[in-house]
Amino acid sequence: MTILRNTLVAAALVLGFGAAAQAQDEEPVRVGFIYVGPIGDFGWSYQHDQGRLALEETFGEAVETSYVESVPEGADAERVLRQMAQAGNDIIFATSFGYMNSVVNVAKQFPDVKFEHATGYQRADNLATYSSRFYEGRHVIGLIAGRMTKSNVIGYIGSYPIPEVIRGINAAYLAAKSVNPDVQFRIVWSNTWFDPALEADAAKTLIEQGADVLMQHTDSTAAMTIAEEQGIFAFGQASNMANFGPDAQLTAIIDNWAPYYIQRVQEVMDGTWSSTDTWGGIGSGMVEFADLSDKIPADVQEEARTAMEAMAAGTLHPFTGPINKQDGSPWLKEGEVADDATLLGMNFYVEGIEGVIPQ
Repeated sequence: MTILRNTLVAAALVLGFGAAAQAQDEEPVRVGFIYVGPIGDFGWSYQHDQGRLALEETFGEAVETSYVESVPEGADAERVLRQMAQAGNDIIFATSFGYMNSVVNVAKQFPDVKFEHATGYQRADNLATYSSRFYEGRHVIGLIAGRMTKSNVIGYIGSYPIPEVIRGINAAYLAAKSVNPDVQFRIVWSNTWFDPALEADAAKTLIEQGADVLMQHTDSTAAMTIAEEQGIFAFGQASNMANFGPDAQLTAIIDNWAPYYIQRVQEVMDGTWSSTDTWGGIGSGMVEFADLSDKIPADVQEEARTAMEAMAAGTLHPFTGPINKQDGSPWLKEGEVADDATLLGMNFYVEGIEGVIPQ
């Protein structure tokens, strides 16, 4: 059971079953997915695949889905996307930022196929973009981490230094700092989305640097496993990782893509699909949380839930001034809220974070 489940699921299911009934005698809508990692039973690609399975459950024989997992970003991705388009898919979901150039190229070659790119920003008439406001989840776990750390050192495993990841680091740090002025972040960049051995090494390095709470923006459960072994705390990434760290996991940010996929495939069926840019968060149900650990004191749990509810209601924004950039120069004035354009292109640390963003 997760906190703040998406209230749109039921409505989407009703719409889906209606479409399935109408399409029983028609050709199914063919939906393809391309994943950067293995679907396994955890993490980023797993959560996207849960959305694919939700399509099958919702629409039944009115859809036919397929997927290719563990596709590297680059030439391999373009080849797989082209094969998916040639195979007759009506809509293809490319689920990693690094697929952007590939999906743009293939979308030009197949104007009659609809493409959707997760976390990207380049669009076309047949290419839509979608993402989640993961930074809202980072704000919540930052609050919890700031309260739970005893060493005042929080370790963060970053994947690639792209705006999505930098936003998350900044959001978590600002939240942690707001409840614990003595907190420090130590950041290790892995330059990969999924490499269990490398992620495990990064976790060990951070622990050696004094971290007693780990965060990650990578896909494997390696950091959670190390946290469990070392008796420290950690947060699941993209999916619930409690099975890999029953004593370590404080909560997990869960990406819920199912309602979005159901809605977009419904629009393909209805003939109403258009190229859009979607950025959902806690309020839309794209960002959810695993149950809060009973190791978190009641007052800290309440603080976290209050923040979730406020962000869902739109009364709290994690990037609200006054905030300076890392070099001390002003960024946001008192009460000023960061605009989406700045957040989407964020390439700087906020004041207080040590280290240099890799180029």
